[in-house]
Amino acid sequence: MNIGKDNPFLNLNYERAIEALGENYYDIVSAAEFPQHFLRFRNDELLPLLNLNPSQVTDENFIEAFGKFQGVRPFLALRYHGYQFGNYNPFLGDGRGFLYGQVWGNDGRLYDFGTKGSGQTPYSRNADGRLTLKGGIREVLASEALHYLGVRTSRCLSLIETGELLWRNDEPSPTRASVMIRFSHSHIRFGTFERLNYLNRPDLIEKLLDHVITYYYPHLKSSSDQYAQFYQELVQRVAELAAQWMIAGFCHGVLNTDNMSITGESFDYGPYAFIPTYNPKFTAAYFDYSGLYCYGNQPRICRWNLEKLQRPLGMVMSQKDLDAGLERFETHYEETYRQLLMEKLGLIDVSLENTEDFVTETVNLLRDSQVPYHQFFAELGNWFSPTWRDNSEIILENAPFIKQLREQSSLWENWKQLYQQCLKQCNDNELEKMGSRLQKKNPQTALLRPVIESVWEPISLDNEWTPFYALLDQIRGK
Repeated sequence: MNIGKDNPFLNLNYERAIEALGENYYDIVSAAEFPQHFLRFRNDELLPLLNLNPSQVTDENFIEAFGKFQGVRPFLALRYHGYQFGNYNPFLGDGRGFLYGQVWGNDGRLYDFGTKGSGQTPYSRNADGRLTLKGGIREVLASEALHYLGVRTSRCLSLIETGELLWRNDEPSPTRASVMIRFSHSHIRFGTFERLNYLNRPDLIEKLLDHVITYYYPHLKSSSDQYAQFYQELVQRVAELAAQWMIAGFCHGVLNTDNMSITGESFDYGPYAFIPTYNPKFTAAYFDYSGLYCYGNQPRICRWNLEKLQRPLGMVMSQKDLDAGLERFETHYEETYRQLLMEKLGLIDVSLENTEDFVTETVNLLRDSQVPYHQFFAELGNWFSPTWRDNSEIILENAPFIKQLREQSSLWENWKQLYQQCLKQCNDNELEKMGSRLQKKNPQTALLRPVIESVWEPISLDNEWTPFYALLDQIRGK
């Protein structure tokens, strides 16, 4: 029997990049067999990147490849360690997922298909290796929302309900099960290097680092100091990512080093949450009792994780180069945060001398007034008028939270004056574009916890998926 003969996923030209590294980096595993397969989500937006026409890819193609796991072998459970809530854990690794395969996109970049919920591996630690349906839905929503907010993120290719029932301490049980395919640039983590340091294998660290540069930083290959430049660029990418999260009002929740990608890409969305109001102490994970991974700590934690990565990298490169690379973290973060916040306010190429003061005043206003974080920016787009340039008193005068802003009278008055100064630098043509620019940067729908629950409830009670798909369309601006 020719399994998958006409299945476009099984006929992709798979790259065996990780496999070629050898079995010091992974274990060969098998996928679980599931009693049923219901395709609940397929990301047709990603298919053209693989030179696939969505209209020619059937639901059964998804199920055959990513639910029944037919055709492509071998599957690799990657080995890694990590710092979890500040403590080193040498008992990690892909515990409910594996690397399904790697493919080149038509953008010239290498992409991974990684599973989540595909069954037990040598690293499952007595767990069942499954993913709850609710967990899968939450990751689909998070990755799509972050993508459309401009965050460098993995995305979900498919989500298949499997017909199994699971028992979980943090969900009403029994709860439904699913298997997901995550689409990302790499599943190599900070913790992949940390494990090799733990094993005292500088030879394997150097081999892995060469692999990372070859596939993910190829522009550095000809450099005489490519290791130093790699770390500098990784620091910059991670700093930019932290700024993107903060601007998006996103709290990842579990910033362990095994959840940090070597490409500086955001992934693995478990107990995440979007902040309802600007609160640096907002915590997403119910088990983060100390608030270590709270919203406001994310930049500091990212820097700490990069510092811990210096231990394995230091086995093959100089500490001087590592220190020089990390020294730029705060500058990269602050510059990116300022730029993104100004863009979120609809402002591009504004040469306000006190831009830093304006950013600080914006954050102070959001923090002290406790207006809804996402709604504040969305209402700027809803109510924007070119007349704001001439009369600051009418800025947001009809917004539903205007009373909260006016209660912070000095802050509010100062903010309006600064915003007006920015608008005065814009010509009439720019002002006409401002409203649409604000609306593009600030969607009306924020993926807050009650919004997620509002689509999960009809699924859990009546298997009604219409609100879920409607929410996806809203997130995507359709």
